[in-house]
Amino acid sequence: MGSYEPEQPLENVDGDLIAAAKHIIWALGTNKVLSKDERKILVELRTLLTTVAMINDDAETVEPAEGAMNETSEIEECLNTVSEKIMKRVSDESMIWDLGQEDTSEYLKAVEDVSVLTEKLETLCLDKDSEEVELLRKARDVLQTAMERLELEFVHIMVQNAQPFEPERMSFRSNDGDGIVGSPISMDNDSVDDSSSRRESVGKTLEDFILDVVHPDVIPDLKKLADLMLTSGYEQECYQAYVNTRKDALNRCLVILEVELLSIEDVLKMEWGSLDSQIRRWVWAIKKFVKVYLASERRLCDDIFGELSHACFIDASKGCVMQLLSFGDAVAVSSRQPEKLFRIIDMYEALVEILPDINFMYSDDEGGDSVRSECLEVMRRLGDAVKATFLEFKNAIATNASTNPFAGGGVHHLTRYVMNYIKLLTDYKDTLNLILEDSERQENSMDDENQGADSTPMASHFESITSTLVDNLEEKSNLYKDPALQHFFLMNNIYYMAQKVKHSELRDIFGNEWIKRHNAKFQQQARNYERATWSTILSFLKDDALQNVGSSNSSTKNVLKERLRSFYTAFEEVYKNQTGWLIRDPGLQEDLRISTSLNVIQAYRTFVGRHANDISDKYIKYTADDLENFILDLFSGSQKSLNNTYRK
Repeated sequence: MGSYEPEQPLENVDGDLIAAAKHIIWALGTNKVLSKDERKILVELRTLLTTVAMINDDAETVEPAEGAMNETSEIEECLNTVSEKIMKRVSDESMIWDLGQEDTSEYLKAVEDVSVLTEKLETLCLDKDSEEVELLRKARDVLQTAMERLELEFVHIMVQNAQPFEPERMSFRSNDGDGIVGSPISMDNDSVDDSSSRRESVGKTLEDFILDVVHPDVIPDLKKLADLMLTSGYEQECYQAYVNTRKDALNRCLVILEVELLSIEDVLKMEWGSLDSQIRRWVWAIKKFVKVYLASERRLCDDIFGELSHACFIDASKGCVMQLLSFGDAVAVSSRQPEKLFRIIDMYEALVEILPDINFMYSDDEGGDSVRSECLEVMRRLGDAVKATFLEFKNAIATNASTNPFAGGGVHHLTRYVMNYIKLLTDYKDTLNLILEDSERQENSMDDENQGADSTPMASHFESITSTLVDNLEEKSNLYKDPALQHFFLMNNIYYMAQKVKHSELRDIFGNEWIKRHNAKFQQQARNYERATWSTILSFLKDDALQNVGSSNSSTKNVLKERLRSFYTAFEEVYKNQTGWLIRDPGLQEDLRISTSLNVIQAYRTFVGRHANDISDKYIKYTADDLENFILDLFSGSQKSLNNTYRK
């Protein structure tokens, strides 16, 4: 094609059929890409040529003595011939495509012939009273019957050659091993395993995930049938057959993915354990459905219908996509318990991941726009749910009330819960900053000491949460009657907070200044504890009060003896109480013991050494080494009592 060039322009050709045909050949050779109108003209030309060829072939078989048949008679004879072939196949319940290539080709040729004859008769029946009208009615009936059978064959081929969908065997790169992120929050266990929530960016395109949802060997046959139905004027029947068949396939896919059809009412009534499982399944399923199965479905539709596939694909797939999105919408409007936050972010990130695929597959038109708009709207609602849940979490911390003091003054469950909670959220740093950047600034107002910290939205929210936590802990500390235990409790909890930030990914969020401020806070509480515990006890070992004692040696000895007795009694009371106080962190426990030992033992040794001549050994109940060993028992969380007898 393309070897012939016309001797004269087409407009100068006057009735020369051969020259016109050569010109068309030349035009086709120079223009490989045809417009829609050009293709339509060529289809019409093919129809006319086929009709003429059929009539001429039939005319050549007639004996010359019988004379030439008129055109209508020739068409009627051809129609009767092809009608007989079609009805013979239609009456047979066996699928034509299962009988072999020869039977298939014969049937398709008969269908093409009746389509051409119908078009020819339509051009002849401009006058409704003409004798060709009844013949046209018959041709249309035959064509209708042929197309109905062709539609059945079309569906049969797709169904029989559908490829099994086995998502568990698929291997494609996602945010994590199984598409599920986040892990349960532990209030008591600091070694939370958040390895499952590590994430990496996804840079795949649709072509990376394509599967053959229908066996590739039958795609040419499906395309052939679709082309024949479309050129014969049965495009709606063909589209509807495809849509209905593929809708069923897509629905089966959701069943395989174990995605349940749940209403908003169903979601709102669910217990958290069940809803958590449903969300995990949804996050995993929607990515495989869109990135794998839906992308493969789009390619199948393109392969069969070419540039006319878009509306057909949307009609087939829209319902399933909307069903998946409706679950996300239901979760977005459900209650705002803090434990839901991780799963809501997972859902948001899943939609962010599939959004480029949705935008690609559902391009600009009324049907596609509704899918894209709904995806964006559900994303927005999930983002709002994240912000609302953050606020609810902060309010829950502020209103967490206790009626009894926390035993032993250790790290409160609330402190562990909050710090482990926000630590797990660091895996979502980029997503949270994106969601939170438009939230109201009033919700994140910080006191003056927090100004200048990391200004990201996530950092502001986290600092606001920890500030609220400290305020709540101060309220809880007031439940203790012992001022020393109040300071001990705050020291323990603020130290825990500072260490959790210092030795985790939270350090990048809060920054070094926050750590310095909270180190200073817990150190101040430690000093306050020491003063509240030991200042009165150590006052018994000071000499200032001895100045008012009489000059007699007996008076001095009596005062010293009473001083020691009071010191021992007070020390034993501290020992009895504070061995039951708890510091879990070995470093803090050792530091506080050493600090206490330095203050107490030094003062005791000095007092006993200075007054060794005035105090009999029988009044020395404990040596300095005894006291030092006793101090090593403090803060172990197991209450003990000292022997009440004097040391012999």
